Amino acid sequence: MIYDELKRANVEALKQRDANARAVLSVVLNKIKLCEIEKRAQGAELTDADVTTILQKSLKELAEEKEAFEKAGREASVAELNAQISFVEKYLPKMMSADEIRAEINKLDDKSVPSVMKHFKANFAGKCDMREVQAVLKNM
Repeated sequence: MIYDELKRANVEALKQRDANARAVLSVVLNKIKLCEIEKRAQGAELTDADVTTILQKSLKELAEEKEAFEKAGREASVAELNAQISFVEKYLPKMMSADEIRAEINKLDDKSVPSVMKHFKANFAGKCDMREVQAVLKNM
């Protein structure tokens, strides 16, 4: 499970005294823990899809933060954020390409937008960008 890998990476970052990795891992692990508590309150278990969603949101937040630092001309902070972004990206699953999405859509009997979107959310959560799915579907 991705969550376990992140916890092991956190311990390793502590041993290596890697402040950059620790900074991003502490934020991500806290978000995951909060999600796990919410899931448990609802009677559900934390899944890799949940962790992937949190990682993707964290990646987006880091990218926005990096953009703000670039506008402010703070190159040292931009370099730190680049390292944090690459660290988070290591734990994200490989995203589906447009060709893979198209092939999956072609396998479906019902190619209506709601049906296709529901199929991808149920079966490929965190492994494909839903905007990409919609774009591929629109161009078919």
